[in-house]
Amino acid sequence: KIPSIMTVSRKRTSASASASSSATNTTNHTRKRAKPSTRHQKDEIQQSKSPAEFFAENQSIAGFDNPGKSLYTTLRELIENSLDACESVDVLPDIHVVIEEMSEGQFNRMRGVPDRGRGNGGGGRAVGEEREEMEYDYGGNDQENNENMENKNDGEPKSNAAKRQSSSNAANAKRNHKKDAYFLLTVRDNGCGMAHDAIPDLLGRVLSGSKYGVRQTRGKFGLGAKMALIWSKKSTGVPIRIKTSHVSADANKRKKKRKSDSDDDDDDEEEEDDVGKNNEIVGGRKVGKIVSTCVLDIDIYKNQPRVIQHTQEPNTEQWIGTEIQVLVAGNWTTYKSRVVQYLRQLAIITPYARLEMTYSNRSDEKKGMNFKFERRSEQMPPAAREVKHHPSSVNNLLVQQLLERTNAKTLVKFLTNDLSGITPASARRLIERLGNSFEPDMDPADLDDKLVTRFVQVLRSADDLFKSPDGGCLSPLGEYNLNLGIQKVVEPDIIATARDKPGAYDGHPFIVEAAVSLGGKDAKEGITVVRFANRIPLLFEGGADVATRVANGKIKWSSYKIDHKRDKIGVFVSIVSTKVPFKGTGKEYIGDDIIEIQQSVKRALQNCCQQLRAHLTKKNALRDVKERKSRLLKYIPDVSRSVFGILEAMQKRKSEEAESGPRYSSPRKRIAGAGAGSSRQQHLKPTESEVFSVLERVSNGDLTEDTIKEHLVEAVEENVNAGIGFDENEEVFGKVGTSKSKKVGEDDDRQAV
Repeated sequence: KIPSIMTVSRKRTSASASASSSATNTTNHTRKRAKPSTRHQKDEIQQSKSPAEFFAENQSIAGFDNPGKSLYTTLRELIENSLDACESVDVLPDIHVVIEEMSEGQFNRMRGVPDRGRGNGGGGRAVGEEREEMEYDYGGNDQENNENMENKNDGEPKSNAAKRQSSSNAANAKRNHKKDAYFLLTVRDNGCGMAHDAIPDLLGRVLSGSKYGVRQTRGKFGLGAKMALIWSKKSTGVPIRIKTSHVSADANKRKKKRKSDSDDDDDDEEEEDDVGKNNEIVGGRKVGKIVSTCVLDIDIYKNQPRVIQHTQEPNTEQWIGTEIQVLVAGNWTTYKSRVVQYLRQLAIITPYARLEMTYSNRSDEKKGMNFKFERRSEQMPPAAREVKHHPSSVNNLLVQQLLERTNAKTLVKFLTNDLSGITPASARRLIERLGNSFEPDMDPADLDDKLVTRFVQVLRSADDLFKSPDGGCLSPLGEYNLNLGIQKVVEPDIIATARDKPGAYDGHPFIVEAAVSLGGKDAKEGITVVRFANRIPLLFEGGADVATRVANGKIKWSSYKIDHKRDKIGVFVSIVSTKVPFKGTGKEYIGDDIIEIQQSVKRALQNCCQQLRAHLTKKNALRDVKERKSRLLKYIPDVSRSVFGILEAMQKRKSEEAESGPRYSSPRKRIAGAGAGSSRQQHLKPTESEVFSVLERVSNGDLTEDTIKEHLVEAVEENVNAGIGFDENEEVFGKVGTSKSKKVGEDDDRQAV
């Protein structure tokens, strides 16, 4: 016992000593800090994640913010992949989308997932089910919750238990109302398909793709279909199913070339031997002889595809294309309008495609719907070309990569072969500006980090030595197709299209196409902006986009005879570039901070408005002529009656003069009549014989009120289009009159009659 007591006293002494030392440590800064415990050091472990795991945890970067947005993004990515597959082989797209909604119970029955039983021990999952199926449980069992609530409230008064029960039921109803459903998505196209051995890597490895490089593409990062697979794995645990029949783009190109140059039969046979080993010709297209079926999952921790089924069978249907089927969780109610809006805008920007979407609900067949946008144009835009990096777009990292991959042996060859827009002469002048450390014949591999930095600085500042980026590598839709697409979907009253000259920012070429429409089906008053980037509809964050800000703040609509508050104005802006300057990670809008793009959008919209102003001016002039004619015709009955009354009075007075002698006018009238009048008045003043002839016709009954009316109507029909009553210096197609000028015009019409 004595040693134990001594140990306790030592502990107390050490505790007091530590307390005094801590007090001393506040004033003495020379003491060292205490080292962290070993347990704390073990908790801080350096870890690394695969790309698939990173995007699975940060799915909002790829547009998978919530179940509703994830459903929309999945559809969008699969449809755009189908468009790329068709355009790669120069085939008019024919895309069919099927969306089948099911409830949680229907999903569980389809998957063989047992329902949860009563009590804590009832109804576990089936053995061998995926982990993801266990994690994603949307909503609980109301009966189980109610029983647990009753057992919990045994000792409470019935009134309190009833209140808690009603609140529990309300909470369960609210939770069930917000519960997301499950959707079986099927997207089928007639594109190039996928090679049998390439399917796992194409769809099961994140950040792997064929769109890297300086080229206009719909996607860049290799995320689209892979993220759909990751979302399917997270929300339902169900792998995707791919069915495809492949034909290479080279085969179709050789087929077209053979069709155009079919002079030599031996060449035809030789090419058939080369191309037709795995393909057949059906309907003018090469068709694969086999159909591949693949059921694919992904290992997100290794970023590797996990193949569940991969088989081949004969292509008995002579079909070519790809069909992808994926089962995901989502919310159709909140994003139905977005899906429909996306398809409508996609039909505008791809009028050469046939799009069809079918939606069905297994719980309620009345909710089913079908959308179909037929092909309006047979003309596809040319394929975009891949180009080399422009000197003004490079940076240190990019130059180092190019230096590692180049085959050039001299610096001049490197500049002319690996970069665009540089000639040998300009390359030598550029090397002279670099300084004494650079020689035309030096090996590019000899450039160290310091020389690379100097190299990049001179490249980005020497704009006078090389050409601007060429927009010929881009693939805009074209004014013809844009006009057809808007007419097909919007059905406007008037439409004008324009394309601005190619421009560039930071070494990246871009082209802006725009259209302005007035009126249309389901159009709203005011300005409605529809935006596209690389022929992709942009639906979100439109208020910050360059097209919206230019249309609302940079265009003076009133100067183009357009009322931006009352008229139904549609503004369509399409921007294509090798690098679209999106803002934010969602790639949903283009900022207005790039002056070159902002000015190009403004010029294109102004061009459209000028076309509309000329049309509206002519249209308003024709409308004014019609209104003028209607006003003149309105006064003809009264004028005819009045003129005939005057003629009758004159005829009566003449007959009285013939009986009682001539009547002399007053001296004042004789003096006024003797005065000199204008030439026009003298010309219009009738002679005595003309007056006698008219009065004779009135007395004989040849000239009546009806004949006067007929002659006036004929005169209006003949002369109203010639601009009777217009001022000599006023143009027929002048400015639209105000309310004051309209009243003056009515007075002129009375005088004209």
